[in-house]
This record gives sequence, structure tokens and C-alpha cells, in this order.
Amino acid sequence: MKILVCISNVPDTTTKIKFTDKQTRFDPTGVQWIINPWDELALSRSVDLKEDSSNPVSEITVINVGTSETEPTLRKCLAIGADKAIRIDSEPKDAFFTAQQIANYVQKESFEFVVFGIESGDYNGSSVGGMVAEILGVPSVSSVSDIKFNGSSATIERDVDGGKEYMQVQGTTVIVVQKGFAKEPRIPNMRGIMMARQKPLEVLAAIDSELLTEIIEFNLPEPKAKVKMIDPDNLQELVALLSKEAKVL
Repeated sequence: MKILVCISNVPDTTTKIKFTDKQTRFDPTGVQWIINPWDELALSRSVDLKEDSSNPVSEITVINVGTSETEPTLRKCLAIGADKAIRIDSEPKDAFFTAQQIANYVQKESFEFVVFGIESGDYNGSSVGGMVAEILGVPSVSSVSDIKFNGSSATIERDVDGGKEYMQVQGTTVIVVQKGFAKEPRIPNMRGIMMARQKPLEVLAAIDSELLTEIIEFNLPEPKAKVKMIDPDNLQELVALLSKEAKVL
């Protein structure tokens, strides 16, 4: 059984974001790039499943749509435990463009599961996984928190309001996983880092795809207001501020 884990290359959460060209383009200068945290959990659990001999997982491939700057992130994925990496050589222009690149690759290969993190840490669109499933014409399951195998089929657990939902799937399926899918991300050890240098990283040309979105302008969040110090005995002022300014009462 082969699993494809889709990887986004995103800025570190501590990065100070800047924009150029009249607030229409992200400025990558000085940015520290990391594996999208939700994708990292998806990969970590996939590697755990492969290392458990009771599961049928035999190979894990990671894929990214990006320029050569994303290759260190893919090498880290290989160090975590992926068997090979694919980079579609193009800037990911929008969600539909990215989904078409991934779907085109999947159509030429054979994967039982195509795995996405529930969203990326940059645009937070939560849409690429569903788009890939629609293009491929295969089932998709979102908000996945666990998976268990039974021969060639799998039982998927997902969180719903007030409880859990269980689904049995067979054949190629897109699953979109959330935080509980893995307890914590795997940290590459020295052996994994050394082995990653020998694992294949294939670069493929992007296919033509129309863009369905246009960026008009980026806006940074409003800066937080200054802290107001209130005398601990002045409860009336505290209640007034929480009600009229903070609007939490």
C-alpha cells in the first residue's frame, strides 16, 4: 500500500510578515521556511503506520508544488521517514493550480491514500484536498483523527459535533487530517538525516492550468492596543472596559 503525503512549505510562525508591490505580493526576504505543521503531523503518522508491521503501508511519497527553495523542506520530510519526494517545479499560484498539479501526478501513479493536513499555515484555505478529490473523482474524508487498517480496507475516524464518526473506505481515497491524527511531529535523527541525502527527490514540470483567483491586496492585522493598568480595587472600571472597549461582556 502506497501513501502520498502532500506538503506545504510555509513561513515559521514567528516570522514577521511583509508585503511588496503595493501590498499584492508576499516578501520572502529573511523568512525561515518550515513544513506546514498539519502536513508534518500527517507525515509523522504515516511513517508510524509504515513502521508498524501489522499495517499494509509499504511506501510513503511526499509531494510539493514549489520552486527549488522548497527542497530543504522536502529533504527534512525524507529525514523524517518518507521514501521519496516529488517537487512540481512551479510557484503555487492558487489552490486550484496546486490541486491540478497534484491530481495530475496521482493520475499517473497508484496510491491508496492521498493525505493532506487540514489547512496550511500561510493562506489557511482548507481547499486543496477537496479539490484534488473532485478532480480525481475519488472519495474524500475531512477532519480525520485516526485510521486503522483491515486488509485492503481502512476504517477512518473523524470528529463531529458531539462525538465521533467512523467510515470504511477502500481504493484510492483523499483524507484530510487534523491535529489529533498524530500525537506530535517526528524529529529527524542523525541516521534519518544521513539517509535522506541518498533518497530520491524528483523534479517534474508543471502542467498548464488557468488561475481562478486574483490577489487584490494583503492587509496585516491591526496592531494590538496598549495594555491598560487598572487598580485591583476598581472593579467598576474593569467591567466598563471589558464591556465597552473589549466587548467581551
